[in-house]
Amino acid sequence: MKYVIDGGNLPVLKIQLEAGECVECEAGAMSWMDDEIEMQTQAGGLGKMFGRMFTNESAFMNTYVAKYGGEIAFSAKFPGSIMAVEITPEKSIVVQKGSFLASCGQITNEVFIQQKLGRGLFGGEGFLMRKFSGTGIVFLEVDGSAHEYDIPAGDCKIVDTGYVACMDATCTMEVKTISGVKNVVFGGEGLFNTVVHGPGKVVLQSMPIASTAMLLSGYMPTSN
Repeated sequence: MKYVIDGGNLPVLKIQLEAGECVECEAGAMSWMDDEIEMQTQAGGLGKMFGRMFTNESAFMNTYVAKYGGEIAFSAKFPGSIMAVEITPEKSIVVQKGSFLASCGQITNEVFIQQKLGRGLFGGEGFLMRKFSGTGIVFLEVDGSAHEYDIPAGDCKIVDTGYVACMDATCTMEVKTISGVKNVVFGGEGLFNTVVHGPGKVVLQSMPIASTAMLLSGYMPTSN
């Protein structure tokens, strides 16, 4: 299996499959492909189906299998980046909901809960994410550009809500309320921050969809 990521800020992942190789993705994620590739749709069990629905992903998964050899392409849903992350038995990752694009190899994924229900829901991160483990490559969509940081054990990075794209499974995350009434009312940073603790790598995204949508809403005409 070979792949290339083209398109700059409007990226497309192009994967060249050899005979018998396959790639898995959400239902509806494929953009174009050669006719030597066949599609197989599956839910993967009731638990996994509902887990994907809770993390803003399709309830069904598609597996594309190459009969001979051919190319299949996946386009990002939002201007930004596509990144490839190698997964090994020693390296699993936890991914923000909606960031998964496709995977190749023996990859398993499951709902990952890091936070208590209340703060996770109101904080926007940490309640329901996805954990990918096994052996292979996971391709992720990143809103805007991707910025990687290695966080040592005992250290942490404070991040505004929505900017965490993914992190190593060795990292832990918590959502903290911003202290001080003036900071909350006049600081412009909302009520919560996300704190990622090491050890491990975290990938931050520069332009979360939710933040961009809020910014654009101020320019939208209002109905009378």
